[in-house]
Order: sequence, then C-alpha cells, then structure tokens
Amino acid sequence: MDALAFYGLAHDGDGPVWRLPVVKRLCSGLGALFGGCGLGAAIAVLEHVTERPVTWATAQFLEFARPGSTVELEVVEVIRGHATSQGRVLARVDGQEIFTVLAASGRRTLSWDGEWAERPVVPPPDACPPRPLRPEHAGTIAEQLEVRAARLRPLEELDGTPTDDGRSALWVRNPWGTDAQAAALAIVGDYVPMGIGQAGGRRAESSSLDNTLRMVRVHPTEWILADIRVHAVADGFGHGLVHLWAEDGTLIATASQSAIVKDPRPPSRDRED
Repeated sequence: MDALAFYGLAHDGDGPVWRLPVVKRLCSGLGALFGGCGLGAAIAVLEHVTERPVTWATAQFLEFARPGSTVELEVVEVIRGHATSQGRVLARVDGQEIFTVLAASGRRTLSWDGEWAERPVVPPPDACPPRPLRPEHAGTIAEQLEVRAARLRPLEELDGTPTDDGRSALWVRNPWGTDAQAAALAIVGDYVPMGIGQAGGRRAESSSLDNTLRMVRVHPTEWILADIRVHAVADGFGHGLVHLWAEDGTLIATASQSAIVKDPRPPSRDRED
C-alpha cells in the first residue's frame, strides 16, 4: 500500500510543506491523532522527499491534534551524504507546533550481520483470541487494526497485581498486506502505553511523550508480533520498548517510548472522544 495515500497526505507544488488531515480513523481512543500515525506520516514524507528508506526516526509530542484539523508537515533534509540523509519534520496546526520528528534514512552495505534479541514464545495468530475493543475505540485506528492477544490479560483481570517481567504481546495483522514498511511499523510499535497497564496490573490512561522507531530490516510478513517490554513506572511516567517480529521469527524493528501515566477518569465524567 502507498504510505502517502494511507495517511491522506497532500502536497502542492515543490514546497517543503505537506498536509495531514486529522480524521477519526487515524486517532486514538483519547480523541486525538494517534502518536504512531503522526510518526508514520512523517516517515512517509521523509522517505518520499529523500528517496531513501528511514532507518531511525523519533517523535516528540507537544500538543494534541484533534479531528477536523489539518497538520502541516514541514520537511527538511538537513544533510544528504553518500548513503544516508539526516532530516526533520516540524508538524504544526494553525501555526502551533504539535510534534517534531528527527530521522535518518538510507542503507549501507556491510559484509556481516547478527541478531541477539530473543523472541517470546507465544501461540501463532490463528490460535490467539481477538483483542476486545472498548466503545471509545469505535472508528479509530484501533478499529482499523486486526489485533490478537498473544500474551494479554483481559481488563477484568487487572486487579492491581503486577507482572513479574513487565511483558505482554500482541499479534497485529500488517495494515498494508505483507509490506512491512517503516511508515506502517510506526503504528504497530506504539503499544508501550497499553503495556503499562498490563505490567502494573491496573487500568491506566497513558499518553506518549515520544515515540522512536529503529528499523532492522524490511521483511515481508502478514502478521507482526508486538513484543512489549515495560521497564518501569515512577513519578507519573512509564518507560518501555516494543520489539517487532515477523511471523517467521525475524526481527524487523524496535520501538521505544516514555509516557505520562494517569489513573483512569471516573466513569461519570464526560469523555472528550
């Protein structure tokens, strides 16, 4: 699938600014642009402008972008080397900066490689139950993804008992068929906030401060295993990473995040979404 089309990105002329319309299908259950979609859109335009695949990209989230608004993505290829480029994207709504992305793109030839991360032992996708969605996820990015619970406690079992290792896992059907592009993996890698509640054994509301994607290799796969590893929650912040595995056990990317963690709002309060 074409990344620019998936995100609805538009560009007039030869200028550096692209437009990202904020529609509900790109939003989270909190009623704002999903962080992974913001990063994914920035990756899509960076790869288009540099004509090189992104190998690393990190986003710092400053404000929310709500449905009905348009995010303007200003793309700058700061340095272009023989094999790699360094770039950045400034994302604004009505002149206010919403998030910033820094990235490097390109590929180099090396005579050897290696892989040392350990894939968790989980059942295959067709042996895992679908992950139930909450009402606030209707029409959002969560509803666009087919997700199966490989290692996940149901909400009703989150009784305050933390896990021993802070880990959980989900199978996510590749939203673009079998083409595991960085612009798609940015979405699948944005699961640390969900994993924070799983690690702590309690319902929590988390919003990302940042989101970093590191591409290992482009590798075709129909399903992606999001291996979520929460490291710590302290002083109202949570920190963790996600290893992204192809169905055949190949490591294709890693993602990491820090997030603001809050106790859930009382049911009686009106939700913004």
